[in-house]
Amino acid sequence: MVTLIFKMLAKLKTHLQTRFPDLLQGKLLLAVSGGVDSVVMLHLLADLKLDIAVAHCNFRLREEQSDQDASFVEALCLQRGIPFFGISFDTEQYAEEKGVSIQIAARSLRYDWFEQLLNEQQLDFVLTAHHLDDAVETFLINFSRGTGLDGLTGIPEQNQRIVRPLLIFSREEIYQHALAQAWEWREDRSNAETKYLRNKLRKNVVPLLKESNPGFLHAFKNSISFLREANGMVKDASETHYKQVVTEVDEKCHIDIAELKTKANYLAYLHFWLQPYGFKNWNDVDALIEASTGKIIFSDSHLLLKNRSELILAPKSVLAAAEQVYYLDENETITQPITLKNERQTQLLPQDDTYTIYVDRDRLQFPLSLRKWRQGDSFYPLGMQGAKKISKYFKDEKYSQIDKEAAWILCSENQIVWIVGGRMDDRFKIKNTTINILKIQLIQ
Repeated sequence: MVTLIFKMLAKLKTHLQTRFPDLLQGKLLLAVSGGVDSVVMLHLLADLKLDIAVAHCNFRLREEQSDQDASFVEALCLQRGIPFFGISFDTEQYAEEKGVSIQIAARSLRYDWFEQLLNEQQLDFVLTAHHLDDAVETFLINFSRGTGLDGLTGIPEQNQRIVRPLLIFSREEIYQHALAQAWEWREDRSNAETKYLRNKLRKNVVPLLKESNPGFLHAFKNSISFLREANGMVKDASETHYKQVVTEVDEKCHIDIAELKTKANYLAYLHFWLQPYGFKNWNDVDALIEASTGKIIFSDSHLLLKNRSELILAPKSVLAAAEQVYYLDENETITQPITLKNERQTQLLPQDDTYTIYVDRDRLQFPLSLRKWRQGDSFYPLGMQGAKKISKYFKDEKYSQIDKEAAWILCSENQIVWIVGGRMDDRFKIKNTTINILKIQLIQ
């Protein structure tokens, strides 16, 4: 029994020295529910003389039992001389307000509070008591729902400032260690219920896997290690190809279709790049490559547009209808919806970009108006003869649908002065007779 006790403590110490040396010198916040896993973590790290504090969340989901859990953890911290932070949440009300499940609500409340504590108390890391069996259950949940490689790599050992040092131990190892030490803990009766998928897997599936293969957990740990290595190689290759295929301009990503197709398994790379933006219907994404110009598909937050020889990824906000008109007074700078400034000049300076124009001040009527383009708009493009419709100008200049919708038009009364960031109107250009020069600039 003594050998078991010291073996687990020594194994954890070696693990921390090898994988997480920063924890040995850092200020740590332990997430302790009162269950056997988190209680064992508390005792082990206290025995290793680390600088620890404890955080306990009362989600008020089990009536007086939740209050008893909180009292137990606080008393344990008092006994061991560990700083204690406790908080109580109305989890059900929060879930209803946010329209999410109780589980999602509890997770959000929990980690938001942990982040707040880290900042307020000047702590370095949050430690949770997830173990190897938790990683198995997470793998099975993700696998059953359909996931990419990230979902199949289980629970990460570290995610920014959240660290899970007990992933090297099984649930049984932790339980036996607690028994050997005669440590007390709280039992959460909801863990015995099978209305949640995780509990069903824990009670019905995982035991069968362990029974069929006594070395199942060891084999699982090796498989996860291989999957993480494979995932790392995929990410490395993806990053290399991304730099060759994709050009980022402001909020938009331009994907060169011809260059994309030179890559083996190019659809897999495209899916990998688009997945973080909420795209899931890969049949529609694949079909877009051969679609006609102007075809567009959406995720909840982004759009993907086929524009000639490229795909353009952009936030949906660029297509938001904007009937609002903004105004710019003389010698003023506005910051909404874009940053635009104007100021008097004593001379015409060299112009080397499309973000600045010089106009004849005396031809303008202030305030200038800033709006989106409208069907029927026309102007006199600088350097061209006669008027041209804005729609025809966009077509000739090969504006994409996104570029058209994102364009802003600066007007003096009913006359267009400038397609902001593009061509200005010939009627307002500087002439030999110009007395007052005005510089108008788009600030990127």
